[in-house]
Parts: sequence; structure tokens; C-alpha cells
Amino acid sequence: MNKHIHPIFDHFLQRADREHRLMQHSKVLWLTGLSGSGKSTIAQHLERRLYNEGYFPQALDGDNIRSGINNNLDFSDEGRRENIRRIAEVSKLYLNSGIITINSFISPTIAIREMARQVIGEEDFIEIYINAPLEVCEARDVKGLYKKARAGEIKGFTGIDAPYEPPANPALEVRTDQLGLHDCVRAIFEFIEPIIKYRRA
Repeated sequence: MNKHIHPIFDHFLQRADREHRLMQHSKVLWLTGLSGSGKSTIAQHLERRLYNEGYFPQALDGDNIRSGINNNLDFSDEGRRENIRRIAEVSKLYLNSGIITINSFISPTIAIREMARQVIGEEDFIEIYINAPLEVCEARDVKGLYKKARAGEIKGFTGIDAPYEPPANPALEVRTDQLGLHDCVRAIFEFIEPIIKYRRA
């Protein structure tokens, strides 16, 4: 850390204060999976379900982040790593604000997700594998990206000419090729609610 920087975090309101006000325990849900696996759609519906149940969530999505705070980053290995690092740092700010953050990012390698876990903290990083086989994701091709990647119009596309490393031991795995959207959202909600449900210290 720069010797001229003197953090004064301990002088501000603490995470526990904000969690008490919001009546929830903040966590970071990290949804990872191939493009087209259903991450963004699940995140949108999960955010609404949590909100309707009285929680205060915030969803972060790859396209929104890329068009805003990270619009200066490319899709090189270095650019992707920095993209995830910044997202993790933003997530940590939300975490300390008492907010439940739902992140939907391909984050294709184990190493890049481990970096995010280290920034956010082991206890607060909940990795959820949104799993659908490549052929299913490609058949959906919601954004037409697989077609462009196959045609050589997009280079380094995850699943085609760049690797995707599935989580070895995710907190939860959801098979979107086997479950409908409602069941996927319900599975995640039922898994996460005991963790975020407010318990007085």
C-alpha cells in the first residue's frame, strides 16, 4: 500500500451497522458459467425474488459493467483479469454496505475466480455454477455470439477458442439444461436464504 494513503475505515459506519439496518447478512453470489448458460436471466429473477421477500439485493452483469466502469478494458487475458478484479472490488464495497450482491460473469478460469474470492473474502464469496453444456448454450445463442465466434469474427471466445474451467467445488451447481428458470431461481433462493437471513449478534 502507498505510504501516503491512510485508510480510516474504522471511523465510518461498520458493515454490522448496515446489516442491522437492512436486516440481512450481506454476501456476494458469484454466478459463473458459459455465455448462454442463463446467468443474467437467473440473476435478474433472483434479484426480484430476494427483493420481494424483503431483502435488499444488487445485481451486477457483464454487459452493464463493460459499458460503464470497465469500458476501457479489452478482452485480452490481462483485460479480463482486470475486469474481474474491479468487479470484485466493487462487490466488496457493496458487501461492506450490507447489500447482497448477485454477480453474473463468465469469469472463465479457476485462477480468476480465486482472485475474486481473495478480494471479497472466503466467507463472503459464494460461487454458484450455472451449468449448461456447450452445445446447449450454443443452440440458444441468445446474443448471436457463438455464431460470430465460429465464423472467426470474435477471437478468444470462451468455449470456442478460449477455455472455460468449471468450478471444482462450487457452493451450489444449477443445471439450466435440466431445470426451468423458476426452479433454478428457487434452488438458489432456498440455498442462500438461511445464509442471508438476519441473526442478531
